[in-house]
Amino acid sequence: MADSEATQTATMPVGGASSIPTGPVIAPPPITAPAAPAIQPPPPQPQMMQAVPAQAAPVMMVPPPAIPKRSPSPGQPTLRELVKLAEENGFSDLHVGVNEVPRFRDRGDLVPREYPVTDLDTFMSWLQEILTDREIRDFQENLDFDGAADLGFVRIRINIFDSLAGPAMVLRLIGAEILTMEQLRLPAVFRDICHYHKGLVLVTGPTGSGKSTTMAAMFDYINKSQNKHIITIEDPVEFVHKSQKALIKHREVGRHTLKFFNALKGALRQDPDIMLVGEIRDAETMKIALKAASTGHLVAGTLHTNSAIKTIERILGMFPPNEHDAVRVSLAESLVSIIAQGLCKTTDGKRAAYHDILIATDAIKEYIVKGQMDEINQVMLQSDFDGMITMNKALFNLYQEGRITEEVALENSPTPNEMAQFLRGRI
Repeated sequence: MADSEATQTATMPVGGASSIPTGPVIAPPPITAPAAPAIQPPPPQPQMMQAVPAQAAPVMMVPPPAIPKRSPSPGQPTLRELVKLAEENGFSDLHVGVNEVPRFRDRGDLVPREYPVTDLDTFMSWLQEILTDREIRDFQENLDFDGAADLGFVRIRINIFDSLAGPAMVLRLIGAEILTMEQLRLPAVFRDICHYHKGLVLVTGPTGSGKSTTMAAMFDYINKSQNKHIITIEDPVEFVHKSQKALIKHREVGRHTLKFFNALKGALRQDPDIMLVGEIRDAETMKIALKAASTGHLVAGTLHTNSAIKTIERILGMFPPNEHDAVRVSLAESLVSIIAQGLCKTTDGKRAAYHDILIATDAIKEYIVKGQMDEINQVMLQSDFDGMITMNKALFNLYQEGRITEEVALENSPTPNEMAQFLRGRI
């Protein structure tokens, strides 16, 4: 019993010095033991828990609310009805905007129709027919939008912009049916160009000159006749080809790739035979196109120029003067053809294409390297057997066939004085 009581006394809380029994057996534990945990590093869990909410916050972002559904105001048509009217009448473009009446591009002329003035609710309802909420917000934030949509019976290219009168939109109709080269009455040399295995082909002309339609006819011919891998890079995709003999992959800038340059550079690693660049806009893209054309690929692209010679000058203008000599050599080595196209009204109320066609023969390549543009024009005038022709000569041929009038020939000629000499029989 005495031992038990002594043990209990030793383990009781210390109340003062006189209460601590003497002797080594009942000595209290060292006073430093309780302080040992204090010199340990603090656990990291609290800091990690504080950092987690900041990292996880973006994941928990609330999506923007849906844009309220709008409907056309009473008496207003739907956008689909307007596009259907344009498609049935062969109109190429539809212009609509707030505080304006809808207008249609009819064989070059912009004509209004008997519709009420468009209000904002109607315009927004039209946007909702062809765009997603995200695309509408993109327009509202940037005040500009480019895109495309498929309405089933026709495909449309879309451009939306803001203006003093209010937001407006232009729709370019792209036929669901791709016309053949025969239907378009394109020269036979176009077919020969399609059989090149490598090089650079440029189709040029102002907006609305039918560049995309001509290019689509050429690629349709390749698709039906050759076992090729074709990659198109466009902004936006216009004519959609379904793979037939050829394998065709369409890529749209902004949707499938961020830049023309990135897609064209990447295409070199995708085992292509033919590449279509919707528009060559800068020196960086032109460099890649020339490189691809010189390494065993056929590269086709478009530019906004009015003639073959102006196309060469435009390409040189993309580069600083100290690089012009090297660019001329590279272009001469890679070039297959430059096709500059325009459209003019015919006597039967339709429109016909006329062309400036340059084929890169040895003589043409030599003149390109030397920068002798005047000599190139003379070669084009005298080389019918190679398929070359100038715009003036093409217009004169249409005049001789009775398809256009003398006034139309002069109006559309890039050099009216020379055209007048053709008409007087002096050339």
